[in-house]
Amino acid sequence: MAQFTRIEVVQKMKETGLVPLFYNQDVELCKNVVKACYDGGARLFEFTARGDFAHEVFSELMKFSIKEMPEMILGVGSVTDAVAASFYMQMGANFIVTPVFREDIAIVCNRRKVLWSPGCGSLTEIAKAEELGCEVVKLFPGDVYGLQFVKGVLAPQPWTSIMPTGGVSPTEESLKQWFDSGVVCVGMGSKLISERIIAGQDFAQLTAETQNALNIIKSIRK
Repeated sequence: MAQFTRIEVVQKMKETGLVPLFYNQDVELCKNVVKACYDGGARLFEFTARGDFAHEVFSELMKFSIKEMPEMILGVGSVTDAVAASFYMQMGANFIVTPVFREDIAIVCNRRKVLWSPGCGSLTEIAKAEELGCEVVKLFPGDVYGLQFVKGVLAPQPWTSIMPTGGVSPTEESLKQWFDSGVVCVGMGSKLISERIIAGQDFAQLTAETQNALNIIKSIRK
């Protein structure tokens, strides 16, 4: 069962502006990555469940998070159907992120009052998702749709909350462009949790990179 309500998740997304995302089949590596981001100030994390037996990794990661990182809001991404969404919510997922818009996922998440963030690529999809209770829309891949798409959506729908994933870098230039366009939050995977960091297991560097990204976001929003 989720430890945080969907309202708490939305508030934290808007407060911090950052959702790191990562997947690896190595449980201990995942624990170290999530903990490094947490130590850097991140309070949301998306486990992108893309591999075989990913649920086993997430189960251990959730138990670790509850015990060692009580403020961490751990969710699951790359969810493609309602069965998988329900399965991960049974393990405590605090939010569900999908690469596409799926009404069946909306229904099962709403039933449990768990935040779901669907990948949408048109104003019509975004409007439909919001009709079904979506609080934060995922823009994926962000670098394909870009800044002008965000501005275009917000012109007729200023109430829409958008989170781009893909094409966002932990630099002042990149973050300023996205937040100036009107997004409320950004998702970052390999641009933040780089291959270099993983190869060298330099978790202290990941903590520093996370903290720096959050500081930039805070500064931009002033």
